[in-house]
Amino acid sequence: MERVTLRIPRQQVEEVEQMVETGEFPNRSEAIRSAVREMIDESDATDGTGRRDRSWAKV
Repeated sequence: MERVTLRIPRQQVEEVEQMVETGEFPNRSEAIRSAVREMIDESDATDGTGRRDRSWAKV
């Protein structure tokens, strides 16, 4: 595996930590890997018009 450094807001880190503390994920890294897998799966999906639905990319 390759190491990647990222900067995210403290509130998001705290939310990830809460998911780890409640047992939803074993650690931060696995929580973030899961989010990346989900993002990739969504990017492969289409929105019904043949275009990719990238709702995660909308700001």
